[in-house]
Amino acid sequence: MALNAAVFIDKDGTLIHDVPYNVDPARIRLRDDAGDALARLQQHGFHLILITNQPGVALELFEHDALEAVWAKIALDLSAFGVVLDAVYHCPHHPEGRDPRYALACDCRKPEPGLLLRAAHEHRLDLRRSWLIGDILDDVEAGRRADCRTVLLDVGSETEWRAGPLREPDRVVKSLTEAVDAILAEPDPVAAPSSPAQGWSAWTA
Repeated sequence: MALNAAVFIDKDGTLIHDVPYNVDPARIRLRDDAGDALARLQQHGFHLILITNQPGVALELFEHDALEAVWAKIALDLSAFGVVLDAVYHCPHHPEGRDPRYALACDCRKPEPGLLLRAAHEHRLDLRRSWLIGDILDDVEAGRRADCRTVLLDVGSETEWRAGPLREPDRVVKSLTEAVDAILAEPDPVAAPSSPAQGWSAWTA
């Protein structure tokens, strides 16, 4: 059975406008072109998987359960465009966290690739055929470590610009529309069929 291709999408600053440590659904806003862009990816057979660091849990800025309302609001907003996420994966850890359950150095906090590797295992994904879209170079590094191709959404979110061979994106764009254009223009390195999204589940380390 052929493995599927996916697009991993960062949440804050990429899919939605960044409001730091926000868990209020009323303050969640998709980027203007996010719905149409993800719909195109879904129509082309890509699995859509949200990948996000949520250190506010470890830092005790919000309760872990508060994230459920966030996932629900994103799903609702995307549904207006016919888009269904296959999964949401998030890392609640931070090495300087105040909650001892989550105050640790993990393998799932980007730039580590753990969330992507877990998703690939659980959803039968071919990472060589997959992409990651993110707005900072830690996202790019996580994608590169997982053997994905990467797109940097250059919208002013990156502030450090730390260089390195794993922090060089395949494409740099200014919008999700441009990101999807770039992804769809690239040939499939394996040329195997993939399946459209069927539903989503949330996972945490």
